[in-house]
Parts: sequence; structure tokens; C-alpha cells
Amino acid sequence: MIRLLIGTAALALPVMAMAQEAEAFTQANDYDCCVLAILPKDVIIVNGSGQLPMVDADKTQGRALITDIRPGLGNRVENILRDEAGLAQFRRSDGRSAHPTSQGITLRGLGGNASSRALVTLDGVPQADPFGGWVAWSAYDAINLGGIFVTRGGGSGVDGPGALAGTIALHSKMIDVEQASLAYGSRGSWDASASFGERIGEGQVEVDGRYSRGHGFIPIVKGQRGTVDRAAPYAQGGLGIRLRFDAGDDSRIEASLRGFSDRRDRGTDYTVSKFDGIDASLRFVHDPGGATQWLALAYLQLRDFDSGFASVAAGRNSIAPALFQRVPATGIGARVEVRPAIDDANPLRVGVDWRRTTGRTEEDYFFTAGVPNRHRIAGGSSDTVGAFAEWSSGDADEGLLWTLGGRIDRWRLGTGYRLERNIGGSVITDLGFPSRSGWEGSGRAGARWTSGAFALRAAAYRGWRLPTLNELYRPFRVGADTTIANELLKPERLWGGEVGADWDSGDTKLSVTLFANHLSNAIANVTLAPNLSQRQNLDAIDSKGVEFAADQRLGPATLRATWAFTDAKVDASGLAASLDGRRPAQIAKNSGSVSLRSNANGPFGGFATLRYIGKQNEDDLGLQALGDALTLDAGLSWRITQAISLEARGENLTNELVPAAISSAGIVERATPRTLWIGARAQF
Repeated sequence: MIRLLIGTAALALPVMAMAQEAEAFTQANDYDCCVLAILPKDVIIVNGSGQLPMVDADKTQGRALITDIRPGLGNRVENILRDEAGLAQFRRSDGRSAHPTSQGITLRGLGGNASSRALVTLDGVPQADPFGGWVAWSAYDAINLGGIFVTRGGGSGVDGPGALAGTIALHSKMIDVEQASLAYGSRGSWDASASFGERIGEGQVEVDGRYSRGHGFIPIVKGQRGTVDRAAPYAQGGLGIRLRFDAGDDSRIEASLRGFSDRRDRGTDYTVSKFDGIDASLRFVHDPGGATQWLALAYLQLRDFDSGFASVAAGRNSIAPALFQRVPATGIGARVEVRPAIDDANPLRVGVDWRRTTGRTEEDYFFTAGVPNRHRIAGGSSDTVGAFAEWSSGDADEGLLWTLGGRIDRWRLGTGYRLERNIGGSVITDLGFPSRSGWEGSGRAGARWTSGAFALRAAAYRGWRLPTLNELYRPFRVGADTTIANELLKPERLWGGEVGADWDSGDTKLSVTLFANHLSNAIANVTLAPNLSQRQNLDAIDSKGVEFAADQRLGPATLRATWAFTDAKVDASGLAASLDGRRPAQIAKNSGSVSLRSNANGPFGGFATLRYIGKQNEDDLGLQALGDALTLDAGLSWRITQAISLEARGENLTNELVPAAISSAGIVERATPRTLWIGARAQF
């Protein structure tokens, strides 16, 4: 309570730097393909997201729009998302120190392992790693994003399969203001970003990029460190180019090519990870007013991930390599959506989509005197093809709005394989896993009633997720803990529902949602014996709770608060019976944030954010607990000319110990300690 009171008082600091009133709030235009931001004395239309106009169907579920996503100066997309109620990453560490394979994301307590149960998209393209289902968050820090829509709850079949817990839709921004930033931070950290656009005839070319690096911090907490422990450096960069141009009346074409490179390690020798990726997409959008609209999209994802794992002796005074891994993977897909014109409107959405993933893991392990003695290769492929339809009717601003949608998917897991052999010698294991296929359905029904500033809403939905190639075929080891793959895993299936109420009077916005979800066949790492686990389908995870969000304008500032209470329990039998009634690993019962941010038009601005994450279990048996944590981030800015501003910001200013992981030996790893930044930003 003392920490909370001190932190709340600290939220007032940025307001002292504000001199003038703001003329308008940042708002969202939910009816167009763009995000409309109304800023002091300026109206900026962020369009060209490469999609058809947004629809009202998602308003029947709990959702939020994030528009304050300025790149650079240490700002990271994944940490911005941590302010959303009920949204959780598998680890509390961010992309500067977490292992890339632990960066899955979920909502509403539907955890289990590091694979994402929320569908992440960028301009409509799925972003989960084709092999492992984790998300390369550092890749999006280089993108000039115009907005992020967080829709809680599954069943959004128009976005594709995988939206069990919800959808996180990233929308790129047409670069209307060229900008560059450079910042220096704690522990020798540098952060540089830039973006610019240029008109070419009837089109535009846009380039954005970012590079960041730092010496890092020592992940292991004081008192447990040994001679093998050191700081964990990182170096990350990304570059993208987009071409947009008109293709006749009310039509446009967009081509996008992006690449990223991520280098980090875990604070000991033999733990360097390298994560590289290239994404390409081509889309054609036909968007005439009052007539039939349609979109055609094709995309390609290439991923190459290398990582090392180490075995640390008791006392942490000696270390040896344990495994070297390389994971090449490819994702390819296409989508066509049509919205017929009906009575000068487009209430119906119909379409088809297809996604194929292929990947494998290539591993050297069983080291002797630093030399690997065995080699493993395992992988396979998956395909999903589906058709969807969604109908919405009514008025989202006044009266009754209702929506009904569904999709049917045909999935197929290609022939899988696992080959293990002695290097230069005999074969140990040579297994082939037969292909499997099946049908899955998903959909939702929702309604929203609005009267003036008040609205009531309700939705029911069904969703599903296909096991990743990583879950099916790749065994792995972390220290002394071994996890066995399971090629017989079945798809996860979710039934859920929610009711909520919203209030929006302009200066005041309130939202509360009650939800209940039942996730059958939930895939989790199940402990079979000490230091031995296997991926298995649990009978179910049942999750229910409440989510709350509030925004209040306070003169030259906006106060925002979010909170989520999640009561999640495992329903398990058979080999997983010991988990029955327990809380899923890595899921906190309580989480929330309070932030105060300037919306003034003067030369000074600032923000402060308190984040709280409750106690959660490291393991499925609940034997190792990660304590709760309260952190404070804050920043100040000074616009010295119309084009140039100076900024200072801090992460975890109170230097709170945020436990991120605990090994079976009781070794605690921490998330980001206090980190300070100072830099400059230029806009042209």
C-alpha cells in the first residue's frame, strides 16, 4: 500500500510541466479504414492501412484502441500493450532480455505455454512465428504504427483461426510527417529511429526503420550470481519499405517488404540467440462508396532462428554448452474478402483465406568437453483453409446493433518427422508421424444497445487453434528441465461469452466487462516427474473474471486506469490429474495500470504510468511462485522548436525487483531494472 500511494503521488509530476489546455482528445474513427487522431490544433488522418473500412461487429465485445505509439526513445510496442487489462505475455521480461521463444501473448487467463492464444496481425497478416507461435515483438518497434486494436474474446472468424483469447490488430501508418529520433540510455544503450515518405506520381513510397542496442543487465538476481553470470547485451534493428498507389477509380495497390534482425543472449556464455525475418505482402483494395467492396491479399513470412542453451553447475561457477538450435520456418498465405452493396451499405462480409506453415528444428546436443555428440532434426507442415461470413445490422451510435458470423476451416498436419543420431555414427531415432486432417468451426453472435452516452453489449463465441509445429514435434531442455513433444496433440477449442457496459460522455469514458471462457484440449507443459514434462492436452482451462477501463480528462491531462481480475482453473485427469483445480502457469489473478498523460498544446508534456502484476506460478504444479510487482515509468518532453523536441523517460524508476522466471534449482531471473533515457526527436 505504501508503494502504491507513493507511486500514485508520482503520477502528478508530469502535470506540473504542462502549461496549456488541449483542444481535443485522441479519438478513433471506427467506421473507416483509417485511424482518425484529433490532436491539439491538428487533424491527422492515418490511412492506407491496406484494409477495407472497419466494421461495427467488434463493438459487441470488450476492446480498446491504442494510438499513442511514437517509435524510438526506448519506447517498445510490447510494453505499451502491458497497459491493457487482462493482456499477458508468457514472461514478464521484454524483448531485450527474454528468450525469443517465450514471447507468446494471451488474454483472459488462457495460458498454458509460450504459444500465443491471441491472434496478432499487421494490416491483416498473421504475425505468429510459423514454427513456434511466439511473436517477434522487436520487429514492430521499427514500424510507424498508426493504431493497435485489442479485441478481447474469441470467435472473430473474419480474422482467421487462432483468435481464442482475442485479436491484437496492428495497423501501419501512412507517413505524413517525416521524423527521426536518437536516444542514449542506461548501460550503454542507444536507440535510433527514422521514417519518411515521398510522393511518386499517384502513389507514395514510405521507409521506416529502427536500430537499438545496449550492454544489458545481469538477469540473475543478486545473491544468486556466480562467476559465469554477466550482463546480457542486445542489438536489434528493422527496416521496411512500402509502395502505395492508385489503381483506377476507388482502388489501390500496396506492396510491403520488411526485414528485422535481433541479437541477444541470456547473460552467460553459450546462450546467444539470433532471430532474423523477412515479410512481404501484396494487396489490392477496391473501396468505392456505396458499392461492392473487395480485398485480395497474398503474403510471405521467412524466419530463421538460432539459439544456444547452457548447463550451469551448482554454485554458478562453471558452465558448459547444452544445445545449439537452428529453426528455419516459412509462412505463406492468401485472403480474399468481398462486401456486397446492400441498400447503399455493406453489412455482409464473405471471404476465404489460406495459410501454410513449414518449419523444422536442427539441434546439436549431448556435449562432451564442448563438442556435440548427437544431432536432432524435427519438423513438419500445417495447412488451414477456411471460408467465413459475417452480417451486422443496426446502428452502433443509437439503438440496437447486432452481428452474427461464422467460419468453417479444413486443417491438415502434413507428415511430421524426428531424426536423432550420433554425429558421425548410428541412428538413435528415426520416426515419421502420419498426416492428420479435420474440420473445425468458429463464430460469434453479439448485440449492442446504445442510448446516448450509455451502451450495453453481449457476445457469445467459439474459436479454435491448431497446435504449432513446435508443440507437436520438438522436445527441448532448459537447464535440468526436459520437455517432451507430443505429435498426437489435438486442436484447442474455446466456448466463451461476455456481457459489458460502456459510458462515453467525451470527457469521461468507462468500460466494464464480465466474461467466462471454457478452453477444452488446452495444450500445456505437464509435469510427469521431477525435471520431466510433456506437452499434453488438458481436459480444459476454465477462466472467468472482470475487466475494467476508465479514461478521464483532467484539464491539461488524461487519467487512464485499467484492471483485470482473472479466476482461471485447470480441469485435468489422467497423467495430468495432479494439475486439476490448479491455476495455469504464468497467469496472474490481478493486474492493472494507472497512467497520467499530458494532452496539452504547450511546449511541455509528460506521462507517468504505474503497472501492477500480481503473484503467479512459474510451473504447472504451483510449487514456484513469482511474486507481485509494482513498477513506475515516467517521462517529460520539451519542444524547443516546432520541429525539434528533447525527451527524458525512465522505466521501472523505483528499481522494483520484477521476478521473471525461477529454475527448478530456485535461481531467480529478473525483468528490466531501472533504465533511464534521454534523447531528441525531430519532425519535418
